[in-house]
Amino acid sequence: IGGYGGFGARLARRLAGDGWQVLVGGRNVDKARTFAASLSGGEGVVFDRNGDSAAQLGPLRADLVIDAAGPFQHSDYRLPRACIALGIPYLDLADGRDFVCGIGDLDMAARKAGVTVISGASSLPALSGAVVRQLAAGIDQVSAIDMAISATTRASSGRSVVEAALSYAGQPVRLWRAGEWTRKPGWSLGKRLRFAVLGQNSLTRRVALADVPDLELLPAMVPGQPATTFRGGSEFSVQVTALTALGWLVRIGLLRDAARLARWLAPFQQWTARLGGSRSAMRVDVAGYAGGEPQLRRWTLVARNGEGQEIPTLAAQLLARRLREGKLQPGARHAGAELELEDFEPLLGQLACGWASEAPEPSIPYRRVLGLRFADLAAPIRAIHQRLAETVVHGEGSVERGDSLLARLLGLVMGFPPPGNYRITVRFMPNNGRERWTRSFGPHRFSSEMAVSSRGLLIERFGPLRFHFALEVAADGGLRMVLKRWTALGLPLPLALGPTITASESADGQAFRFDVAVAMPLVGPVVHYRGVLRQ
Repeated sequence: IGGYGGFGARLARRLAGDGWQVLVGGRNVDKARTFAASLSGGEGVVFDRNGDSAAQLGPLRADLVIDAAGPFQHSDYRLPRACIALGIPYLDLADGRDFVCGIGDLDMAARKAGVTVISGASSLPALSGAVVRQLAAGIDQVSAIDMAISATTRASSGRSVVEAALSYAGQPVRLWRAGEWTRKPGWSLGKRLRFAVLGQNSLTRRVALADVPDLELLPAMVPGQPATTFRGGSEFSVQVTALTALGWLVRIGLLRDAARLARWLAPFQQWTARLGGSRSAMRVDVAGYAGGEPQLRRWTLVARNGEGQEIPTLAAQLLARRLREGKLQPGARHAGAELELEDFEPLLGQLACGWASEAPEPSIPYRRVLGLRFADLAAPIRAIHQRLAETVVHGEGSVERGDSLLARLLGLVMGFPPPGNYRITVRFMPNNGRERWTRSFGPHRFSSEMAVSSRGLLIERFGPLRFHFALEVAADGGLRMVLKRWTALGLPLPLALGPTITASESADGQAFRFDVAVAMPLVGPVVHYRGVLRQ
């Protein structure tokens, strides 16, 4: 179904090459018959996936139904239900999160009927799930999974693809973070990402948050319930930026649903496809701990000559083969755990693409500054300073504030909490070799960002101010921060006029203790906060 469309046509050719007699279904019978004539034993038939599925399927006497039409974002289950009722196995190339994740609701009926129903037999979650499970092998606790796909503009120019991309622009996307579900707007969290495979020209593309089944499925598929992020994009950054802008219009209420623009934007996307190149890429990063040590494992694929458009069809081809061999069990489920990466590799090897796995060193600020000395830190301090994913730690502490007018003014500008005793929450958010620390003392919150300077110093940034510290490890495994320089808006300032910062960390059993005092010349004490965090 959708057999003469972009992905459907490619899959139909693959199935015909495997010896299947392919019935090419779609609402336009002329297109179906024209395309079917190019296949050995192909036949074009009328099929409307939004119509009476059982009535349409009955006369066709199909051995397998594959839905490649889409979009699946607002689809119901009438087609797989009809397949179950008629005893016909069913696959689809769905990428709609609710559709794929909810397919298990049909499991009991499918098992009772002895029918196989598998949703998401495509790049997501079939291939991505296989990659993640392989990368996670041997990791005791997976902390984060970050995935991205950047397709050629040619691959994203179909009406259903455009409508799917627009459907979650600005809409809340559920993400698993720090042990709980949170929401971020679709097509936010944009960044530029490099896709590199040895022997291939690397790509750097802009990608942003997209709503896919993997965001729901992967946290439960590997140990550790990792924070999971998926970003998508095309080869033109302006297209991702435009989706982000449309999402902003949705968020402020000027646009209710960006998907309504598909009828006008799809032709424009098809026109820009002529200007695009022929390379697509996919990258999967899995971060976690093995034996207490941080691990980062990466799998990258770069496809050339437009053959990246073949990749979303490979899982369905592989599962169709297994079905014919009698190797698929009855029941309704998603495709994320059906195949292994080694199953895909022979088919990938037939395409103009390259792929590779690697284990780059995790970019963790405190480890980078300390180097081999990091191992000399007490265990609770090491644990705090090698976070691989967004994490929340709780504890208690106290705050003292300077009494002078200037001290109070500085404390207000920096966002320091009023004096008192508090329950404390610290949220650690690693991002591309940086860490944002958000400290909540009761209802009062202030943040800073940690990074590493070119001189090998730790930088802590508060707004326009940057403080550069050397790190010293004490004999008992504690840590002390020594201010070496400071800047405002990037301009270096005299150290003699800078703050006096006394910052130390220590272990208290398995707990982490911190003590930070800040004073300024001619001002005196500004703030002194201390406390304990229990991990």
